[in-house]
Amino acid sequence: MARRIALVGTGARAEMFIQAVTAGNQLVGLADTNQHRMDVHNDWLRAAGHDPVPTYPADELATMLDRERADQLIVTSVDATHAGHIVTALDAGCDVITEKPMTVDAEGCRSILDAIERTGRQVTVAFNYRFNPLHEQVRTLLASGAIGEIGSVHFEWLLDVRHGADYFRRWHRDKDRSGGLLVHKAGHHFDLVNWWLGAAPVEVYASGRLFFYGPPGVKHGYARDYDRVHGSPAAEDDPFALHLAENPRLRELYLDAEKDDGYQRDRNVFAPGVSIEDDMAVLARYDSGATMTYHLTAYSPWEGYRVMVNGSKGRLELEVVESDHVSPAASGELKGAAIHGVTDNPEQGHRRLTLHPFWAPAREIPLAPYEKGGHGGADARMIAVLFGTEKDPMNRSATARDGTLALLTGLAANRSLRTGTPVRVADLLDLDPAPPEPR
Repeated sequence: MARRIALVGTGARAEMFIQAVTAGNQLVGLADTNQHRMDVHNDWLRAAGHDPVPTYPADELATMLDRERADQLIVTSVDATHAGHIVTALDAGCDVITEKPMTVDAEGCRSILDAIERTGRQVTVAFNYRFNPLHEQVRTLLASGAIGEIGSVHFEWLLDVRHGADYFRRWHRDKDRSGGLLVHKAGHHFDLVNWWLGAAPVEVYASGRLFFYGPPGVKHGYARDYDRVHGSPAAEDDPFALHLAENPRLRELYLDAEKDDGYQRDRNVFAPGVSIEDDMAVLARYDSGATMTYHLTAYSPWEGYRVMVNGSKGRLELEVVESDHVSPAASGELKGAAIHGVTDNPEQGHRRLTLHPFWAPAREIPLAPYEKGGHGGADARMIAVLFGTEKDPMNRSATARDGTLALLTGLAANRSLRTGTPVRVADLLDLDPAPPEPR
């Protein structure tokens, strides 16, 4: 039976979910703080052969859910608003699918968990990285005991100067709205480690700073004298500039929407006002006894990640190069395409998964074919599970508890950045013991 599904937060990420809902369920309403963006999505629905749906101001979410008899809410709004929208939906009797992070602070997290207990409804967090076939292979190998008991993990994630820069030109640059990259971006990675290890974080220490973007860009010689790109001659040949007017969908969704709320999607990445870090190191200890060293760099010349897992029987190494450089064709020359996810990367990459057992030669693990599409095909696979067109034998769907554990690693890291001391996760939010795994 088709579900009646509403959505709050109609930025670019909403489009994937709207397409998925209209493919097999019934989209019954959109809510946002910006009427123009909702109108754009309705125009896109008409163009795809679907009827437009009712629209509501975000502060009338409860009215929308009641009036449109929604069964489920999808949350793709600004991160800091997630908790309020999720709790509103749960109290209205709806299940929820929310984009990561589930929220940006421990108080919001507790309010969500309390609402789930109070209402008996369900929250699913859209951790799409779990659905990447390569990450599934890692989980299967570790769970099979290929390297024995896990002692430690080293995880390095590199965002190139196309992808990384994008967090510094939009609302994510404000830590109060996004939680910073240790919450908004690294939450993906912390969830993967929790999932791979079957463990929960206990203590976190972190160090980091704003090194490259924002005002520090002046000393590195990249800063140009303008605040936002549109209408700024100084931005014309800036490889870090996003020219919204030259990308039709971004122009419709953001530039033309400024009249409603003044939000600017194309800030100068070196302009003042950045309150997030771009270079962060984390040391975490888990309830299994394992440790993780993690580093996130948001200004790399190439994009990808390396994961090394050390165990009592050997070592597993994963290396993924998503693009080996940022080409001019994906930066300044195409201007409007200088944003992660708008076009396929034209650069080269590779993937390698290697098992290093004790007292035996290393062997490379054959990989499933690379799947094109968002996040290496993970987005489409996640959508198929979330909306019931595929089963989930690997239990990849992330619960509110999973969302909490990923969030708590980032929140503890943020507190450690402020205090310069290790932070016990239980001091932020003390979770009840995990329920037993189903047999």
